[in-house]
Amino acid sequence: MHKPSELKQFTIRVYGILINDKKEILLSDEFRFNRRMTKFPGGGLKYGEGPEDCIRRESLEEFGQPAEILSHFYTTGFFQKAMFLDNHQLISIYYRIKLPGGIKFPVSAKSFDYPSETEGAQSFRWQKLREFRENDLSFPVDKFVSKMLNKQYEAGII
Repeated sequence: MHKPSELKQFTIRVYGILINDKKEILLSDEFRFNRRMTKFPGGGLKYGEGPEDCIRRESLEEFGQPAEILSHFYTTGFFQKAMFLDNHQLISIYYRIKLPGGIKFPVSAKSFDYPSETEGAQSFRWQKLREFRENDLSFPVDKFVSKMLNKQYEAGII
């Protein structure tokens, strides 16, 4: 029998990349694990659901409205240890999404615009793609994805 600390497991996270007509990307500012973090909207895959099901569920939970998946954007292609879980390898999956009918939830003009730093606090804000940099995000795979997005923006793809 293995001790739980010896088990090697995967943690799978699924994120939505939402870009509006003004060429701005939606970011999620959150307070979790007693720290501030900025990331793409999304969360953990639950047993029994596929990645597309996950981003649809996360969209309903975080935005209160369903997301339409436009395309797969990226799946982690390198080893990344999970930041908050010992002996877990992180796999992150990113989808380009849109919200049919437009945004129906509050979006702030400033970072970390929630009432208090309590576990699970969250706010959303737009970041101009032309000003978007990897250091705007908290986690390594998100930073990698931001570089991909920057290249596509600079090439006129998005």
